Amino acid sequence: MIDLKSNITQNLLEQLQKQGGKIGFIPDAEIVEAIRFLEEKGMPNNKIEDYKYCNIESYIRKEFKTIDQSFIELTHNDITPLKIDEAINLVVVNGNYNKDLSEKMIIKRFNIVPFNELQMAEKSRLSSLAKSSSDALIALNTLFSGNGFYLEVEKDTVIPMPIHIIYVSTGNNNCFTNTRNFIDIKDNSEITIVESFYNLGNSKVFSNYVSEKLLGENAKLKCFTIQNEGNLSYSVNTNQVKTNRYSNYSNTTITLSGELVRNNHNVVLASPNCEAHLNGLFITNGNQLVDNHTLIDHQMPNCESHELYKGIAKDKSTGVFNGKIFVRQDAQKTNAYQSSKNILLSDDATINTKPQLEIYADDVKCSHGTSTGKVDEESLFYLKARGIGDLSARKLLLRAFAQELIDKIEISSLQDRVLHLFDKAL
Repeated sequence: MIDLKSNITQNLLEQLQKQGGKIGFIPDAEIVEAIRFLEEKGMPNNKIEDYKYCNIESYIRKEFKTIDQSFIELTHNDITPLKIDEAINLVVVNGNYNKDLSEKMIIKRFNIVPFNELQMAEKSRLSSLAKSSSDALIALNTLFSGNGFYLEVEKDTVIPMPIHIIYVSTGNNNCFTNTRNFIDIKDNSEITIVESFYNLGNSKVFSNYVSEKLLGENAKLKCFTIQNEGNLSYSVNTNQVKTNRYSNYSNTTITLSGELVRNNHNVVLASPNCEAHLNGLFITNGNQLVDNHTLIDHQMPNCESHELYKGIAKDKSTGVFNGKIFVRQDAQKTNAYQSSKNILLSDDATINTKPQLEIYADDVKCSHGTSTGKVDEESLFYLKARGIGDLSARKLLLRAFAQELIDKIEISSLQDRVLHLFDKAL
């Protein structure tokens, strides 16, 4: 074992290796880089600016001193309640793509291949976007990635139905899962993907998810992410996206539960005339922490990006939004907008927002705004004066606050499910 500077990192790696963690799905050069990075940096803590409010090292030290990778075997009956009727449902269990639990499908020009069945050409693309040298959790995933999948939509193809990917953790005891995928949307193709996260086990689980998403010329990828893993779950979710000319990427992330949820969403607008839309809604309670970090890197001219994040925090919970728009010198005619709006439902709840603009081009339109406050008392009084009870009035106002983002979910049964879970969380 490498003599790492961070004791917690060394202990974690040793545990994962003892519990059957395997190295081998990611190209060798990136594995070497991952080891080197972890040896030098260790796990992130609050001394690192990007993890100021999210001390991953502390969570691992406190909650995952020991790991026992024993898992509960699932059946179709366990998965059926999680499916979406209007979609094709695929299943990933503890980081491994599960063909048996996934629905059988025949879609022309659509391919999904587990990592262990990839040809060399596809395997070489893994880690081409999400680099180990950029983040310790990416490095850890690179070393111990489960048998994820490579999803490809071939050129000039429109997939008529949404693809719903169900990620499930099933630990018997404290466990650590590393889930990974590569989504490759070729030129002039279009697809809608829903990603749902659940914990069906009876123990604490740390879920480390990495997704690389590559959009070809004039490609369109619309994603909806539903995070509802419960209070035994600790997760870090990294999306690394790269766009090409005239492509359009959008993602709406709804976070409804999870003791710790850290979302890293990085989009590189690498060609002219691209668009990116990032939306997020989270509700926190208890001692929960939800930390959203976004980075949109405008590298070329005539690109647009729009971000809207809303948060509701109660009890002693904490919500974070840190969004950065980076406009490089060549990215003239950039149009970028960012907004963070939040409501505090208790005096002990905390919301930290930090919108950032870093601009090196002179012909751009860039703006950001943020607001944090309590439920509007004037609106509350108006509803109560018309005979609506205090609790019902507050729920109506909070539903109205969230509706703008819930309405972005275009799949009716999924929207109904999110509305139900949102009301339950309140």
